[in-house]
Amino acid sequence: MALPKNKYLKPFKNIFILILAVFAIWMLFFDANSWLIHHELNTEIEDLENEKEYYKKEIEKDKKDLKKLSTKEGLEKFAREEYYMKRENEEIYIIEYEDSLKTKNNE
Repeated sequence: MALPKNKYLKPFKNIFILILAVFAIWMLFFDANSWLIHHELNTEIEDLENEKEYYKKEIEKDKKDLKKLSTKEGLEKFAREEYYMKRENEEIYIIEYEDSLKTKNNE
């Protein structure tokens, strides 16, 4: 019984090409240092670098805020705006606009 001759299988009759193909598949997908693992690690590195840049920006912003709070005027402004503190014999009024109120639809 003769095997049908297929032009696509002809290169795989050569043992060297067959070994090279198996080796390439092994190195790309199954090895401990495979392309898939490298791709995952590179993606993780990119994510961590983006996170690092985000935290650097946040540190710079916090340093600016800390510098503002180190002065007496800046600390007083922060206390008045955030904690509604006041001086003696002083009255404060909090004005809330309709669009700033939290409602069930806004949340």
